Amino acid sequence: MIEPSESFGEMLTHVWHILPLALAFALPVAAVGGLVLYWLRRGSLATTLTVLVLIPMLATFAGVLGISGFMFTPALTTMLLVCFLVAVVTVPAAIVLGRAIARRSVWEREARERERAGEAARRDLVAWMSHDLRSPLAGIRAMAEALADGIVAQPREVSAYAHRISGETARLSDMVNDLFELSRITAGALRLTMSAVPLCEVISDALEAQTAVAERKKVHVRTAAHDWPVVSGSDPELARIVRNLVSNAIRHTPPDGTVEVHVGIDGNNAVVSVADGCGGIPEDEIGRVFEVAYRGTQARTPDHSGTTGGGLGLAIAKGLVEAHRGRIDVRNQGAGCRFEVRLPLAA
Repeated sequence: MIEPSESFGEMLTHVWHILPLALAFALPVAAVGGLVLYWLRRGSLATTLTVLVLIPMLATFAGVLGISGFMFTPALTTMLLVCFLVAVVTVPAAIVLGRAIARRSVWEREARERERAGEAARRDLVAWMSHDLRSPLAGIRAMAEALADGIVAQPREVSAYAHRISGETARLSDMVNDLFELSRITAGALRLTMSAVPLCEVISDALEAQTAVAERKKVHVRTAAHDWPVVSGSDPELARIVRNLVSNAIRHTPPDGTVEVHVGIDGNNAVVSVADGCGGIPEDEIGRVFEVAYRGTQARTPDHSGTTGGGLGLAIAKGLVEAHRGRIDVRNQGAGCRFEVRLPLAA
């Protein structure tokens, strides 16, 4: 049996002797690594994890070199080789892990932002609809009480009150229908019956439905088409898209203004554009026009002309366009803005 060359006590004394020297070489490396990590605090997570893996390894290299007096003995060479092999394995793993964590962090952050945006949209929707529903309900109640109390007794006045009650009831019905449609879209419960639909018929029916409103506001509606394409879609939902866009254009165009509906083909898409004379949308608001219940700073208080909706028309149009695998955009143009819808052509 071979006797050890030194006792345990002597070995412990030797360790305590070299420990300060190892710390003297390793701590500066660790400090520099900490500064590098602080400098990279806003960098990519993969880079940060890579540096975090390299710091203890480089500190170990420095400590071992320091206590060896930079004498490259076989034992030191073996240890450095082992550390190098560990670095070859751990650094790529740190890069891959950092990228995976970064992707997950981005996804979680986006999910939280979507959740916050959805919650804010729901609050705005409740606030807007509470305000908009209260107005026609108050009018209906006041007119019904006047009729019931006999305050209005002349046949002509009774007929006028009945007509106004009918109009307010229609507004309420439209709001409820909008809410139902929007709930179907946001819940993913919308089911489209796809077929080949001629846009000529869709646009003709939608414009006819808005004729009375346009005449009442003295707004001219014009249609121009280079081609009348046939698209793949659901007829009622396509008509709803065009009707909502035209209704929105008429609502925001001043009397004697013009709303223009253009139809054409661009590659594999049919293009339907609706241009109005609203005076343009502020740049800080143009990205929000498709948000639920958002109607801009110039339309905070609904009018009673029968053309004001609940602020859901554009949100519904966007949802229906996307359900058709299409795209809808808006931009300022001339004296107003231009809404453009792209829908895939029928095969």
